[in-house]
Amino acid sequence: MARSVEDAALLYNVLQGPDPLDATTRGIAVEDPLPAMHRGVRGLRLARMPRSEREGVAPDMLAAYDQSLDRLASLGAEIVDIALPFRCADLVSVQAITLAESYLFNGHLAEDPTTLLDPAVRKRVLAGAKISANEYLKTKRLQQELKQKLYAAMEGIDALLTPTTEVAAIPVAEVDQDVVPSRFTRFGNLLELCALSLPSGFTASGLPLSLQIVCRGYDEATALRIGQAYQQATDWHLRLPPVG
Repeated sequence: MARSVEDAALLYNVLQGPDPLDATTRGIAVEDPLPAMHRGVRGLRLARMPRSEREGVAPDMLAAYDQSLDRLASLGAEIVDIALPFRCADLVSVQAITLAESYLFNGHLAEDPTTLLDPAVRKRVLAGAKISANEYLKTKRLQQELKQKLYAAMEGIDALLTPTTEVAAIPVAEVDQDVVPSRFTRFGNLLELCALSLPSGFTASGLPLSLQIVCRGYDEATALRIGQAYQQATDWHLRLPPVG
């Protein structure tokens, strides 16, 4: 969405703040992340993902991830371990909230055969019509329970670092729309956290790799601060993959 972390911060400043049409945003304080953007990461405690989460991640993605941790440590951050109250892969299928709310707001588009929607997107939106009130409310309860447990696990920790995806991009012809590539991103959506993804390297064939910085909900300023420090110490965001 942006070419640099600083541009992402500018975009965030435009988008943030309470929405009078959305009751869930009431009481959310506005915080300009720009004043703290250049404070660096010295003194921050950043959690590496549990060793069990490394299973199934491509070697080149893990290598870039480990190098990112080392770079942040060299900048003064303390890299610590964390015991997550869930396995990231187990939350990929927890979609009742997403599906139900997607259908609520976009169902009329998916039900109109003349609407120009990708067939896979239409299928996912229409699936929300089948979510029962009981399933939705049970998932909302699970959401709050897991959020409390994660916040307890992150006590004294400023951010959790993960790869953004398990592998680099794959050819479009190989994409399976029934396989969701959101192992490391779904839990952030489900638990109402905030996250920033930024370039962290390239595969041998030139495909981009990325690092994800996950912080507590509405702590975008910290995520952007960490991302800015990393980006100032690297040049991955300035490199371009080969074309042709």
